[in-house]
Amino acid sequence: MRRTLDWYLEPFIGDRAAQLPAAIREILRLATYELVFTRADAHATVFEFVDLAKRYGHRGVANLVNAVLRSLLRAKPAAPLRESFESEDEYLGTRYSLPTWLVRQWRQVFGGSVERISAAVNEPARAAIVVNALRGSTGEIAERLGAAGIETKPSEIVLEALLVERGNVARIDGDGFWWPQSESSAMPVDILAPQPGESILDVCSGRGNKALQIGARLAAQGTLSCIERDPAKVATLDRRLNEAGITAAIVIGDAATDLLPADRCFDRVLLDAPCSGLGVVGRHAEARWKKQGTDGERLALTQRALLEQTAHHVYPGGALVYAVCSTDPRETTEVIDWFLARQNFERGLIPSAYGSFLSGDGDVLVPPGIEGRDGFYIARVERRP
Repeated sequence: MRRTLDWYLEPFIGDRAAQLPAAIREILRLATYELVFTRADAHATVFEFVDLAKRYGHRGVANLVNAVLRSLLRAKPAAPLRESFESEDEYLGTRYSLPTWLVRQWRQVFGGSVERISAAVNEPARAAIVVNALRGSTGEIAERLGAAGIETKPSEIVLEALLVERGNVARIDGDGFWWPQSESSAMPVDILAPQPGESILDVCSGRGNKALQIGARLAAQGTLSCIERDPAKVATLDRRLNEAGITAAIVIGDAATDLLPADRCFDRVLLDAPCSGLGVVGRHAEARWKKQGTDGERLALTQRALLEQTAHHVYPGGALVYAVCSTDPRETTEVIDWFLARQNFERGLIPSAYGSFLSGDGDVLVPPGIEGRDGFYIARVERRP
């Protein structure tokens, strides 16, 4: 809530904000959060944070903190109002503590849903797990988790996903029977729909969530190959595959280069490309202030290179699913439209369960925050015979 907190503080600090030591600015923000957004005892809050200011600053700074907080209490400012801002996007950015450029981008993509999304990314993201079908059914795992005090319900979209309704699933080790993975993150493999007996390539496998999901769907029939360039992630991927009882060939290197033999092809390919991560700003609270409005343009170059290289390894009639945890048009529709204009591919059919997420182009676009989901873009394209 940094931007919103600074808005509350600005009338009482003014130009002095830039001269304050970083620790004192954070103390003021934390105190303001308690005073505005919680039911903390106001006088106790002021006392504690003034004391912190003394420890991390000096008496003069502590006096300033005391004056600012007491002025805030006396003023009892209301939440930001639309009429106080030059534009709707400035208002939403201040009200929900988001960069204006991000609000503007969401308005471009989602239109009238922009305020709902802006509010939703400040709510807790929904936890979920994916069940390893080689080790048990969703019903069996749900029962096992229930005995540990964790209440779940089946996803209405992804067959092997369970949504956590109550309890902290992170405190329990899945032991290869299941693993934490958001519902949105499980959608690309569901749309890829790997079948037993097929050959599958997972590009940019990372630590392996989607590789595990693919391997479980193959049911020990067919082949799975993974490409990942980060040795540390490869080590984690290898360990998790073994733990889950899944066999896969792992190729270490940059997937945008000629890592595989030119004639090596697969029935289905998943490319979960590196991206700006704008879809998960609700799950990672600090991310909104680390991202830049130029990230999408920069990363699109990498995404296009990966797609072009990967396309050579899809059998005629085979499917390629491109996914990013971003809703930036430069990383999503623009990348796919560029790819389709250059390659002998066309958009394929998306399962009916995704009807409410379909864009005008027929791709899956999951809005960030709504119903606790991460924002995701998924396109399924198929190589013409």
